[in-house]
Amino acid sequence: MAQTSLFIPDLAGKCVLITGASTGIGAALARAFATQGATVGLHFNASMGAANALLTEITEAGGKALLCHADVTDSEEVRRMVSVFAEDAGGLHGLINNAGAMVGRRRYEEMDDAFYDSVMDLNARSVVIASQAAIPHLKKEGGFIINTTSVAARNGASLGAGIYGSAKAFVSNVTRGMAKELIPFGIRVNAVSPGVIDTPFQERYSNEAQIATAVAMIPMGRLGTAEECVGTYLFLASAHLSGYIIGQTIEVNGGQLMP
Repeated sequence: MAQTSLFIPDLAGKCVLITGASTGIGAALARAFATQGATVGLHFNASMGAANALLTEITEAGGKALLCHADVTDSEEVRRMVSVFAEDAGGLHGLINNAGAMVGRRRYEEMDDAFYDSVMDLNARSVVIASQAAIPHLKKEGGFIINTTSVAARNGASLGAGIYGSAKAFVSNVTRGMAKELIPFGIRVNAVSPGVIDTPFQERYSNEAQIATAVAMIPMGRLGTAEECVGTYLFLASAHLSGYIIGQTIEVNGGQLMP
């Protein structure tokens, strides 16, 4: 399990559910929060093998983690997952809404209702439902919600990914609305917006030419890594480090977008 030189005391003992935790940024987050002494909920849907391998990695390194299976496009499964994790872990102090995918590349003129629904259910509705299910638990002691949005939320996305970018823009605005509603209960809501990160997501939805075009627009001249996103999530999760920050989206993109 990857280690970090910085220990954040107020994360130890917390129970943190991470959706989309089996690969990519989610897996890097799971390792990092486990290293901080949190009990981590490893949500997965299809990637059972990767989730099991990550569970073994974390537990063998002395961390605590629980597998959480659900199809996040199914609201009832999401509600069940949140409830079961909170019960099995002994509480819920943080939710990271990280599950999401482009589903496929289709230009606007090619989309049908089924494709639209699949993208929006996975990337947008799942965030609302998971957060809604988590709120009663988070109200008990205060806590945090961190949503994963995307640079595509601000730049309209690459060709064929427009509706994905729009779904992520929805997530960014939901973050602001939730932050206003939930801060009276001590629940801080923020978001992280990764740029072009070297994960299975890119392998699945972008070819070499598309990645090269993206890299040419990044001042740092390379893709980011999942591990380079982790520090921002840890910062936002810690009330000691970011207790006066709510409703914000922090860009992690190598300078691709400087709002």
